[in-house]
Amino acid sequence: MMTTIKSMGLLGMNAYLVVVEVDFLRALPSFDIVGLPDTAIKESRDRVRFAMKNSGYPFPEAKVTVNLAPADVKKRGPFYDVPICLAILSVMGAIEVDTTQDIFLGELSLNGELRPIVGALPMTIQAKEMGFQRIFVPEENASEAGIVKGISVYGIRHINQLIRFLEGSLKLEPLKPHLPQNQFVSCADFSEVKGQAAAKRALEIAAAGGHNALLIGSPGSGKSMLAKRIPSILPDMSFEESIECSKIHSVAGTLKGGEPLITIRPFRAPHHTISPVGLSGGGSIPRPGEISLAHHGVLFLDELPEFSRAAMEVLRQPLEDGTVTISRASGTLSYPCSMMVIAAMNPCPCGYFGHPSRKCTCSTAAVKRYLSRVSGPLLDRLDLHIDVMPVEFESLSSTVTEEPSYQIKNRVNHVRALQRQRFEGTNILTNAQIQPAMLSKFCPIDSKAMQVLKGAFEKLGLSARAYDRIVKVSRTIADLDNSEVIGAIHVAEAIQYRSLDRKYWNH
Repeated sequence: MMTTIKSMGLLGMNAYLVVVEVDFLRALPSFDIVGLPDTAIKESRDRVRFAMKNSGYPFPEAKVTVNLAPADVKKRGPFYDVPICLAILSVMGAIEVDTTQDIFLGELSLNGELRPIVGALPMTIQAKEMGFQRIFVPEENASEAGIVKGISVYGIRHINQLIRFLEGSLKLEPLKPHLPQNQFVSCADFSEVKGQAAAKRALEIAAAGGHNALLIGSPGSGKSMLAKRIPSILPDMSFEESIECSKIHSVAGTLKGGEPLITIRPFRAPHHTISPVGLSGGGSIPRPGEISLAHHGVLFLDELPEFSRAAMEVLRQPLEDGTVTISRASGTLSYPCSMMVIAAMNPCPCGYFGHPSRKCTCSTAAVKRYLSRVSGPLLDRLDLHIDVMPVEFESLSSTVTEEPSYQIKNRVNHVRALQRQRFEGTNILTNAQIQPAMLSKFCPIDSKAMQVLKGAFEKLGLSARAYDRIVKVSRTIADLDNSEVIGAIHVAEAIQYRSLDRKYWNH
């Protein structure tokens, strides 16, 4: 008699129900898996056969057929070893259990132990939303799945342990739902950066409004040092942000065993040799890329012109939409990527163009070629262009204590609170996400400020996108100044952060 066991599958960040159906005939022995399985699932035949043998259960000498429903969806990954094994044991009559309200996930080793899988968190969330009462996962995935309330999560070490529990001969307690508190991580602090008051002010604006920024300066001026301290001034993650970020890292397989919930905003810094697929995500089994792994955090691109043109252009659409769409022959998947992009670069190949004391050795043509590696459309999407000047000796040798990150973070939190109140009832979280149609509603500008903005637009030859970015940055500066209306001083400060627009940049 046919037996069914329920499991889950993954499509990007979304999980769906998979019903494992097993039956056998008294015929020449064979073992077939149907329902569009990938290679990892087809190899379940050997893993399940030997896991059963080494756990004390004979494999049936018959024609065994496993169907993974729905049959029109490609199944990927070794999630189905455990449900296939249980279904075969049930159809043989070796075990008799009621599993109608249960979900089973896990890869089997040849000796019957359960190995960890990816995507346990989104699959547990979906199982709970579908009304299932219990979910059984490998022990290494239990803390991750245990974040979800409303469903009993059991961590299993060995298939025999699971069978004995289902039969009632072994007692197991479900994992108690545990939500980790915000972790304190000792990270780099802005108090360690000497001088650079202007750059710190610009990065505070970027953090307060969720704006993208480009740091440009000579080698050793502190661009990377500043960028790596941005996480210390970002606001704490909300529970919803933590869950969404954790789901991405669960699918990517980058969640750490002892940290099932990400509570620290990600800081991703890929090397400039990264491929476009590594940045955006993809592969034969589409996985999240660096821009999705930086969701709700920071993506730091050091030495921006050294990235390939294709990799840089990959950023354009995700920076506008907050999602990246990966299309392959097997289907189309979307991953969220709402992050701050912080880029850093030298002003020329030798790095000393515009340096106050060192002479640049590059020709004018070489400088233009170097700067032109960053396209105008990508530059348009970077809200703030920050000149990082060399630090003077007096600043380096000063014993004056610089402002610590926690003080800057307090101001950032205040501005973020204003934005939550302003955008209540919308899907907007920060000023950087304001849509063009909403600028007039959320960004009131007085007449003097409008005149300043008009003059800059005509003088710098700004694009429509650059105009929108200036208004959004002005909105954040006004928020830091506790002003509901954007004034001329706010617009003037925002304009000076567009000094690298193409018309002005190409001297």
